[in-house]
Amino acid sequence: MSEKPTYKQAGVDIDAGELAVKLMKAAVKSTHTPAVISGLSDFGGMVGLGGDYAEPVLVGGTDGVGTKLKIAFALDKHDTVGQDCVAMCVDDIVCQGARPLLFLDYIGIGKLIPEVVAKIVEGVAAGCRIAGCALLGGETAELPGMYAEGEYDLAGFAVGVMDRANAIDGSAVTAGDALIGLPSSGLHSNGYSLARHVLLESEKLPLDGDPGDLGRTLGEELLEPTRIYAGSLVRLFDRGALPHALMHITGGGIGGNVARAIPEGLTAHVDMDSFVRPPIFDLIQHVGGVEEPEMRRTFNLGIGMVLAVAPEDVAETIEILIAAGERPLVIGDVHPGGEGGCELT
Repeated sequence: MSEKPTYKQAGVDIDAGELAVKLMKAAVKSTHTPAVISGLSDFGGMVGLGGDYAEPVLVGGTDGVGTKLKIAFALDKHDTVGQDCVAMCVDDIVCQGARPLLFLDYIGIGKLIPEVVAKIVEGVAAGCRIAGCALLGGETAELPGMYAEGEYDLAGFAVGVMDRANAIDGSAVTAGDALIGLPSSGLHSNGYSLARHVLLESEKLPLDGDPGDLGRTLGEELLEPTRIYAGSLVRLFDRGALPHALMHITGGGIGGNVARAIPEGLTAHVDMDSFVRPPIFDLIQHVGGVEEPEMRRTFNLGIGMVLAVAPEDVAETIEILIAAGERPLVIGDVHPGGEGGCELT
């Protein structure tokens, strides 16, 4: 008589899933704020809003890490991509004026290796601690046949809270506003399909070598975690220094993302020589022969967040951001005329 089929034979190991949960418990608990009501064993997470809100509004966002995960697979290094996932979500919702409150993650994986999943979640927890939000729960789904061996997908979901009166929607942007840029840590989590095509597929550069002026291996550079600006920006909110607009520079580059927050009748001008372009971008452009317009609409080129601030608030805003650990730069301003676009000069 043939052996009776089991879930494990079909590719899903329940015991491995339970071990993964045990291994991640400490990391998850390290993110819990006083607002958290429930524990990891509950079916749903509970968190109180806290604060003194006249009209509380919840702001939600979701994103993933994209093909940057391919670098993690190649290097068998999984403890940083979780921070990327958190950053992509919380740095979106903070642009509306929201304080990150909670985060949920989703990991889809072909074969569940508890130690790998625990490393991923450790990175998520690290990002949540930086952002000041609780990792309230998540899902790890073992999906045999869905992914190549050793591969997985990672997505996240962030929720923040704000008072409706303090919503930041760009409507306050006016001519004369200064544009303050916060430097990026490199590629962040955007443009990796082009970067991988140029550096790894076409030129076949080794991940364990330094191909130029990076000062570290190419693999280390490509896995540099996305910066999380949310904690620093909440410091601004706490001081009552609300920017007229906040723009998270992701896919679409500086021009595309700044333009999203500029009302009709105005044009944002960004001086591309006002900040230093990290060497990874020069490497991609030089090795791949990528034209400048394509670089500008694909990558952040060194600026990960932009604030539109009234001229009289620039000094205070920069002071608060420096105290929060940022390196703010005035990179442009807003001029009258136009249809709400952004010019890069």
